[in-house]
Amino acid sequence: MSGEELTGATYDTGALIAADRNNRRMWALHRRILERGVSPTVPAGVLGQAWRGGPQHALSRLLVGCEVENLSEAMARESGTLMGASNSGDLIDATVVVGALARDDVVFTSDRSDIEALCASSRKKLQVVEV
Repeated sequence: MSGEELTGATYDTGALIAADRNNRRMWALHRRILERGVSPTVPAGVLGQAWRGGPQHALSRLLVGCEVENLSEAMARESGTLMGASNSGDLIDATVVVGALARDDVVFTSDRSDIEALCASSRKKLQVVEV
């Protein structure tokens, strides 16, 4: 993430796990995102993949600055369509991509190749930052 304008950010499960493990790079990225006035989006399914019950103090602290996005019927349908187009079996990654594309967000993930494959199937571009 360089000095370009950041309009939005979406965290995938790998970003939440990195924060929960107190990964310094992830926390530095999160701090810079918040300093730019951006509230990162965490799809609800991503939170479900990362949450293992309390106490998860670091993850809870990260979530304070984030917006948790529910899975609507429309997003579920669009994500399923994207999964079919890409032969992916990962609904959570598909919801990350669908939401991020709709908001023009940068995606923060440890699954860069999976996210980029879904993007390629959508025929749209998305900036991906590996954490």
